[in-house]
Amino acid sequence: MPLYKTLTPNSQTTVKIWKITESFDDLLKPLKLRAESLERVSKMKSELHRCGFLSVRHLLNLFGYSDADLFYNGNGKPHLKDGKHISITHSFTFAAVIISDVEVGIDIEKQREKIAIIAHKFIGYESSYLNANASEYINKLTVIWCIKESLYKLFATPRMLFKAHFLVIPFMLEDEQTVAWIDYQERKYRYNANYFEFEGFTCAYVIS
Repeated sequence: MPLYKTLTPNSQTTVKIWKITESFDDLLKPLKLRAESLERVSKMKSELHRCGFLSVRHLLNLFGYSDADLFYNGNGKPHLKDGKHISITHSFTFAAVIISDVEVGIDIEKQREKIAIIAHKFIGYESSYLNANASEYINKLTVIWCIKESLYKLFATPRMLFKAHFLVIPFMLEDEQTVAWIDYQERKYRYNANYFEFEGFTCAYVIS
């Protein structure tokens, strides 16, 4: 099985990453999926999305869960029936799941130059320390995006904006950790954020 990496940020939290090398059929065969999950995956137009969906179910199995243990609330946030907190992500050929006793969020993104085109949509405070001419600019943008996406998944509140409500404290790529804040409706929430790079991808996760 292509389990790519397992991380244990603390005694209550585990991250598992899957590298997708199998075909859709090979991923599907060993899985037991609910009817609604089969219907959902059958409607996905992209082969990568279908394989990402199934690889997440394989990761659930490695954690000791099944597809039947996972459900989503009205805002689309995943939950586990035993009350553990979960967050899910997949991008191209990688998928990841984080499970913890506390609220968490995770995101994986492929590092691509085109993120600079949309930077103005999610960069606010961070523009004070970013240098668009630096060689690490794209990598730092990707880290910030992943952290903010992870915060969004953790908080799961409609109408929250990456640029207006999420802040990522200055960091160096080699640090692989920083602090992030949610500033929303006159309240502030502080989170520890971790990130790392691998095979042209960036993964970040936040823990409450």
